[in-house]
Amino acid sequence: MIALGCDQAGYELMQEVIKHLEERGLEYKNFGTYSTDAVDYPIYGKKVAHAIADGECEKGILICGTGIGISIAANKVKGVRCALCSDCFSAEATRLHNDANCLAMGGRVVGVGLALKIVDTFLDTKFSNAERHIRRVNMLEEE
Repeated sequence: MIALGCDQAGYELMQEVIKHLEERGLEYKNFGTYSTDAVDYPIYGKKVAHAIADGECEKGILICGTGIGISIAANKVKGVRCALCSDCFSAEATRLHNDANCLAMGGRVVGVGLALKIVDTFLDTKFSNAERHIRRVNMLEEE
């Protein structure tokens, strides 16, 4: 299950992501927001992050205007590794090397076509399980 969350600036792009996930037959849970009315992005970043950390969802996708604020909010939750990506190379690398479990994008930064390719790359790339990457991910989890 994929946890979804956005603020008003990410709402329109999130609607495209939802359609794409449905076309792929992937299950998701939408934590909001549900309109273009102004909201506070940390609320939605943390809702998605807690769903991942608690095991309710395996991965998450977050969208705000730049992707920066909502990714910072998500990364406050222990066990969440949220990566802000605006290209497919970064989406692939963060899955391979960091075992990122949450993707953040900027609704005012990437267009629909690129965003959907980033989503596919993120969701379809498996963690490498290389010893050096496991060691580094474990180091990320340390306080």
